[in-house]
Amino acid sequence: MSIKKYSVKVNGTIYDVEVEELAEGASSGLSAAASVPAAAPAPVAAAPVTSEPAPAPAAPAASAEGKPVLAPINGTILSVAVKVGDSIKRGGLLCMLEAMKMENEVYAPQDGVITAVNVSKGSTVDAGDPLFSIQ
Repeated sequence: MSIKKYSVKVNGTIYDVEVEELAEGASSGLSAAASVPAAAPAPVAAAPVTSEPAPAPAAPAASAEGKPVLAPINGTILSVAVKVGDSIKRGGLLCMLEAMKMENEVYAPQDGVITAVNVSKGSTVDAGDPLFSIQ
């Protein structure tokens, strides 16, 4: 058994925690209440745990407007390199996306024509948001 110390940030509050690694099937004897320091503020209630798994998000379907190009990560659009009607080759630059102070290039996954541009310079996007459509 070994004890590891971590700092965990939850809703802006930092908690110092100790985690004990147990052998398979062993019990530490600590209750859930004993693992929270008395001086720590009460944590925000979490969503109730259900026995059913959450439904998987539906994959964006290819439409008559074309196949969507999705944001790979959360970030801010620094520049857009294409406009509706532009022809693009697979691997061609679509836009620059800044995430965690890193510039990430978003490339076309296929040859085609840009049928929709859903972002502009300065737009904030979440992972999975549709950025462009290519037909």
